Amino acid sequence: MQISKGVEWAVHAASMMAALPEGRGLKAAALAHYHGVPTAYMAKQLQALSKAGIVQSSRGAHGGYRLAKPATDISLWDITAAIEGHGPAFRCTEIRQNGPCGLKRKDCKRPCQIAAAFSSAERAFRDSLKAVTLAHIGLQVVRDSEPEHLSDIMHWLESEVMPLSDTP
Repeated sequence: MQISKGVEWAVHAASMMAALPEGRGLKAAALAHYHGVPTAYMAKQLQALSKAGIVQSSRGAHGGYRLAKPATDISLWDITAAIEGHGPAFRCTEIRQNGPCGLKRKDCKRPCQIAAAFSSAERAFRDSLKAVTLAHIGLQVVRDSEPEHLSDIMHWLESEVMPLSDTP
């Protein structure tokens, strides 16, 4: 399974928004610049997060993005599903019914062992991502970062954060 860059970018952007004061937000261009990624592609990820109810956007001169709910209520799975979709990564095509020794459809009453193994692994993967919230990520960043780096981040945020209008 390969997770797209969009998921990585969305998690980083949402993690940055988790540090924002109430009523404040960041423009897509600022988030893109901070992470060194194309603005248009960052905006696409933010739109997907907005559609999923993870971030809230405001338009206009005082527009930007902020989290739509507390960081404790947003898991890595929520963000992954918003970007990649909720569908399964593995889709069984019943290949066991093909070829010279293929099984008849009536003999395939249970899922094949391969499909069952992939399904079990995917459930474990999703459960693992559901157990990690943006709040967990934020605490780890604070714990593992040098104070100078955290200070740099806070200074950057102070220069880029803006009050948001309440108009979605």
